Amino acid sequence: MPRMPGRHLMMEQLVAVGVRYVFGNPGTTEQAFMDALNDYPQIQYVLALHEGVAVGIADGYSRISPVPPLVELHITPGLGNAMGMLYNAYWTRAPMVVYVGQHAQRGAQQEPILWGDVVAMARTVTKWAVEVQDAADLPMLVRRAFQVAMAPPPGPVLVSVPTNIMDEEAEAEVVPPSYARTRVRPEREAVARAAEWLAAAQAPVFVAGPGAAHASEELARLAELVGARVHIAFGSVDPFGAEHPLYAGPLNVISAAGLKAQLSAADVLLAVGTPVFKGLFPMPDSPFPPGCRVVQIDLDAWELGKNWPVDLAVLADPASALAELAEEVEARLTPEQRDAARKRREAVEALRQAMAEAMDASARPRWDARPMPPARFAHELAQALHPDTLLYDESITVGGQLGRHVRLGPGQHFRAAGGGLGPGMPAPIGLKLACPERPVLAVVGDGSALYTVQALWTAAHYRVPVTWVIANNASYRILKLNLLEYLGEGAAGRAFVGMDLVGPEIDFVAIAKAFGVKGVRLEDPQDIVPAVRQAQQAQEPWLIDVAIDGSVRGGFL
Repeated sequence: MPRMPGRHLMMEQLVAVGVRYVFGNPGTTEQAFMDALNDYPQIQYVLALHEGVAVGIADGYSRISPVPPLVELHITPGLGNAMGMLYNAYWTRAPMVVYVGQHAQRGAQQEPILWGDVVAMARTVTKWAVEVQDAADLPMLVRRAFQVAMAPPPGPVLVSVPTNIMDEEAEAEVVPPSYARTRVRPEREAVARAAEWLAAAQAPVFVAGPGAAHASEELARLAELVGARVHIAFGSVDPFGAEHPLYAGPLNVISAAGLKAQLSAADVLLAVGTPVFKGLFPMPDSPFPPGCRVVQIDLDAWELGKNWPVDLAVLADPASALAELAEEVEARLTPEQRDAARKRREAVEALRQAMAEAMDASARPRWDARPMPPARFAHELAQALHPDTLLYDESITVGGQLGRHVRLGPGQHFRAAGGGLGPGMPAPIGLKLACPERPVLAVVGDGSALYTVQALWTAAHYRVPVTWVIANNASYRILKLNLLEYLGEGAAGRAFVGMDLVGPEIDFVAIAKAFGVKGVRLEDPQDIVPAVRQAQQAQEPWLIDVAIDGSVRGGFL
């Protein structure tokens, strides 16, 4: 084993891992790392103007890349700036390794400027956090960090490295990580019991989360066999294509009553790759209908039956479990049950069509209004999207209309699962870097965009061709809706304090220009299709700012 400084041991280990990009914002405690990049041209540093942007880009990159990204953050204040996006990454289950510089071990007890206990800070938003104590341990701890980040459930890991460790020489073994094999098969008895329930079900309902993202074909086959409608749980990616006839849309995470209504008719509920269930507010009691049998399949043991008792909790790989379950159900179905499943499939398709027609009818009276209603915005955008588009959705209150009009396949519709605002600007940059052959477009609310608008500079600087469409209602509309629900009848005559982005209005086109990104402001819905198509064909980033109606009293579509 060669003897070399800690900074080179770290770089050698990153090369062994297969790291291609480092997303970060550097500081003085990372100087050795930054200089060592000169000696390793196979690793590209991608500069972000804010630490939250760096984590957001890494979050998007982690959704597709088989190798977790490395994030470089400055000491305590830099980590502090990144905490909101780290929170999102933690709940999105985004595997990444975060390297944070630290003052030298000798003299750290003096608590010099910028010093802080970064490991303690990070523990609430990471799977594991550690500070390196010896240069000889640096490759091993970096390797372990990547392994922990990828182990189910995946997520961010932090490694703090004091400056003296980067300069000390040591001998250490550098080898690739040993990632866990996670195609865990389900227990045979569990498969038989679940198959018995599903074959006999009169009203089966499936709820699929991001843990089933690699199991979309198996999920579709089983749903078709039993005639189950499929809802999407709140999470990082849609594992079931919106174009599928059995797609029933996302679960209601805003209202416990709304969630119960969606599930009310189910006699067998299959939840796969998702908690059961996460909402915006705590639920007062179980969301399951009385008498409904609940089967939960996941590789995340912590989530199995965590809040509400389930009838069958199966620790297994969703793809393997669904495939075996489909084989067992197929063997059990009687001719009468097959006919009943066919009728349920037809009923789900008819209900879906009726709901779409009802939404369209409600929107029609204001279809040509100005500012344009969100329904018109979503309709025009859907006509413009390239079918291979990877869509990052932080549209907030426009999301329901996007779900109505945009029909993408499984693994094409991404979201932030943490609920914190801001990932919609940086994450699509990571998506594009991980998958350069696919067009990438983000729909972002105006309030959300302003949290991380500095991401535009990174896209311009590295010529990353992402298209951002700002759904601009000049307000924090989600807060207005929540306030109306909170006040009820008492909302009449009450003002919305601190929820309007006017006086002055925000000029997103000017902001984009300042960061080096081309932009255009649209107020006529007929301009959306040509603008989006032009942007998606360009080999540079674009921002399209679309004025939409932000009304909340009286409702709008």
